[in-house]
Amino acid sequence: MSFLSHLECSACGLTVDADRQQSICPSCGKVLLARYDLGRARAAVRPADLVGRVASLWRYRELLPVRDPVHIVTLGEGWTPLLPAPRLGRALGCRRLLVKDEGLNPTGSFKARGMAVAVSRAVELGARALAVPSAGNAASAMSAYAARAGLAAYVFMPSDAPLANQATCLAYGANLFLVRGLINDCGRIVQRESPTRGWFDLSTLREPYRAEGKKTMGYELAEQLGWRLPDVIVYPTGGGTGIVGMWKAFEELEELGWIGSKRPRMVSVQASGCAPIVQAYARGDTRAAPWPDPHTMAAGLRVPAAIGDYLILAAIRASGGTAVAVSDEEIGEAMRDLARTEGMSVSPEAAATVAGLQRLIRAGEIDPDSEIVLFLTGSDLLNTDTIEVNRPVLDPDDVEGCARAIDYDRMRHPSRGE
Repeated sequence: MSFLSHLECSACGLTVDADRQQSICPSCGKVLLARYDLGRARAAVRPADLVGRVASLWRYRELLPVRDPVHIVTLGEGWTPLLPAPRLGRALGCRRLLVKDEGLNPTGSFKARGMAVAVSRAVELGARALAVPSAGNAASAMSAYAARAGLAAYVFMPSDAPLANQATCLAYGANLFLVRGLINDCGRIVQRESPTRGWFDLSTLREPYRAEGKKTMGYELAEQLGWRLPDVIVYPTGGGTGIVGMWKAFEELEELGWIGSKRPRMVSVQASGCAPIVQAYARGDTRAAPWPDPHTMAAGLRVPAAIGDYLILAAIRASGGTAVAVSDEEIGEAMRDLARTEGMSVSPEAAATVAGLQRLIRAGEIDPDSEIVLFLTGSDLLNTDTIEVNRPVLDPDDVEGCARAIDYDRMRHPSRGE
């Protein structure tokens, strides 16, 4: 049973019917948020009731928007591991470093959470076709869940989006269109075409339910830590739904009486080639100006303008957090460091959290003795084109040449334990 009660505009407070297909606020054009009858929920469900439930995000079904479980479209998303990262922590000088590995979601990234809930709710509300603009992982996730639900999927991606994401969309049977431009240009096409073509627009924060899937990261984190929160959360930020969703989760959890008032410092990490939130935070602005000429190897961070910018910035400031930009070189180095210290091969977006944390520790802006959680939002399985492979080719009959090459390589890259 869902305790969903209504939708509410995050800016003007307008109340909107939750049982009709909705997009942005019809009054001011800002983000709509799902609201629940938390008083009734508090009386009906307690943390102890979660014990033994399915190990997926649907364990929190009372606080999710799908009213009838028959409409749930799932691939087993959520309940990703929260792991200690001692070797990476020692390299960074952090004693209590944890990582939340979202790359173990069904489609290889945290995008599966948002799409699972949004597609399920779209099915419940009678949608027959879905559309999304995406730089990569959201497109793969939407295509997978649309296939699972038996709905038509229309995907619009920048023409230079990762090839693996393009291929997976086609494999799932989506109608893929490549666009000369950025994700915002893709979004303009979706917004223009959806009303006349009957598409349910799943653009980031232009519908209320992807954020509900993302908020389960906050629910899970609290449950996995014994119903408390860490000191710091470091999160890579493109459209920012994860920060918006988790901040909403913490508010709901406190009102439910499951956690106290303590909040983690929310740290937003962006790429230096596309850092509108970082710039707005530094200037003290409540909105972020569109970023000119955005460029970065991390496709998911190449979002020049986010509709939920005011919500992201509000969460960062309310938590006493900060925002930091890192270079592509730092991201690439962080990908290698995380793989070699912890055996985790992650996407550039996920690795940006490592680079951002390292920069903030060096600057004295984060206490290395804090309990810190890095959200690793995706695996590198869909980003193998970011890995440079430049290795010597050995002739098996050249015994001396093989030995020299191996000895030289061992000298330059000693193996663990040597």
